[in-house]
Amino acid sequence: MDKKVILIADDEPHIIELIRLTLGEEEYEYIEAENGKQVLELAEKRNPDLILLDIMMPVVDGYEVARKLKSNEKTKNIVIAMVSAKKEDQDVLKGIDKGALAYITKPFNPMELEEKVKELLQL
Repeated sequence: MDKKVILIADDEPHIIELIRLTLGEEEYEYIEAENGKQVLELAEKRNPDLILLDIMMPVVDGYEVARKLKSNEKTKNIVIAMVSAKKEDQDVLKGIDKGALAYITKPFNPMELEEKVKELLQL
């Protein structure tokens, strides 16, 4: 069985590493991006199964990345989960409005992250 591909987008390398360690190196194939422009390029090129998308990133923020992915015919079906330290209701609603199917707040609970990723990959 092919591994599911997860694009982890965060401008803090230690967060990317923490997500990888939490989800396990054996279960998934990972692609990494440190800014919104990279996310858009990698998503179109690799068509990942899931994008774990930070909101506050350089070049293009996560909201705009999600909007662009959902308006692009090649990337509109990629599942997006926002992963952010922004916890206000309006932040969550804006993320969902831009196309995210889930919103995970930092710091995240490792077990909750694992469960949410498994759930999203079944969609």
